[in-house]
Amino acid sequence: MRLLETMMPQVAALIGVVVGTVGTIIATTVAERARWRRSQMVRWDERRLDAYADFTRAVKEIHLLALGMLSAHRPGARTPALDREEGLARLAEADVRHTLTWEAVLLLGDEVTVGAASAWRHAVRALEQAARSLPDPPDDLTELVRRADETRDGFYRAARGSLGVRGGIVDQVRRPADNRVPAIRL
Repeated sequence: MRLLETMMPQVAALIGVVVGTVGTIIATTVAERARWRRSQMVRWDERRLDAYADFTRAVKEIHLLALGMLSAHRPGARTPALDREEGLARLAEADVRHTLTWEAVLLLGDEVTVGAASAWRHAVRALEQAARSLPDPPDDLTELVRRADETRDGFYRAARGSLGVRGGIVDQVRRPADNRVPAIRL
């Protein structure tokens, strides 16, 4: 009986140490797992951002090359004219970059962003086809340019949403005069 009385406080202390150790191990494991998940999310967000930015540059390059080739057929065009032969050669090079960057968007993008990217690339592809059809461009060049600009804005909205970027609307398409934000007077 005396042995039991002397051992009881020691057993209680030993149980306390074991419970504390197990609690510490569990808390550390949970914290490390959460830290690892956050680290992985940041890592994938960085890769997604790189994929979206590379894709944007590749599609925009094709867009600008096509606009340059079509500038003589677009009244008021601000894009410098580009010779058809040079434009075709540069389009071929740009198309390779576009194809490679598209694969990264497919791999890393969410469904909404991939859909928006696809719509943009198809709209720019229509502009590219118009440029390739020279000297007989289609009659609806203004509509093709507008569509490419609108789908670009859609991609930007989707990509920003995918990355959690805040800051409001960043649309680049020209708004009609009645929808413009009023000028601030100082």
